[in-house]
Amino acid sequence: MLARMSDLSIIKGRQRDTWAAGDYAAVATPLLITSELLCEAADLRGGARVLDVATGSGNTALAAARRKCEVTGVDYVPALLERARERAAAERLDIEFREADAEALPFAEGAFDAVLSSFGVMFAPDQRRAARELVRVCRPGGRIALASWTPGGFVGQWFQLAARHAPPPPGVPSPLAWGTEEGLRELLGDAGTLRPERRLYTMRYRSAAQWLEFFSASFGPLRQMLASLGEQAGRRFTDELVALLGRFNRSGDETLVLPAEYLEAVIDRR
Repeated sequence: MLARMSDLSIIKGRQRDTWAAGDYAAVATPLLITSELLCEAADLRGGARVLDVATGSGNTALAAARRKCEVTGVDYVPALLERARERAAAERLDIEFREADAEALPFAEGAFDAVLSSFGVMFAPDQRRAARELVRVCRPGGRIALASWTPGGFVGQWFQLAARHAPPPPGVPSPLAWGTEEGLRELLGDAGTLRPERRLYTMRYRSAAQWLEFFSASFGPLRQMLASLGEQAGRRFTDELVALLGRFNRSGDETLVLPAEYLEAVIDRR
């Protein structure tokens, strides 16, 4: 059973602190190619009203603005929004960034032609409520387009490994439900026609050790988890994580070439 609303408020408060830790923009910027592909899959048109939900440091909002759309990006982590604004200013892109919760979007029904989210809304603890909000603010005939990590890909396997070492709060469903066709159909119901496609994003580092050093310092969820586990438990977890990196690495040498599967899904809104 889903956690009570009071519990969810506490969980979301902790999530804000977690995502603000480290330097998520440094982690997310290389993922920009996935946002560009998502905007192409959504077939955005100039002048379209576009909402990027859980925008983080702005990858997908930036990609949509490059296509001459009228873009709004929302997130509930102020520190991430500041980085998004910096990036938009650097590119001279006119984007409105607002602090808002994916589970309670402050917009009218049908306000947007396209509603997007890249590796963002999937982390909302009340998944059904977040899904309803995506559908609500997208006009009939518009599109919802999502990029979400799959359970069987590297990131999905990493998250499942982390959950075994540091179980999530009771009643909070796995974010990986968004990375399956079945999960999306259940969350979105009869909102529209689902067009899913599995894609690969490839991480490239000098070594597995460099990947671990970078993510341990910059990726808030991993940084906070290692701090909470303590030395011995943290060492056991990182040993298993390095072994997981080895299983997915396809470089054939000391470098790291790591394909990470995700689900790109476009929903044509009824």
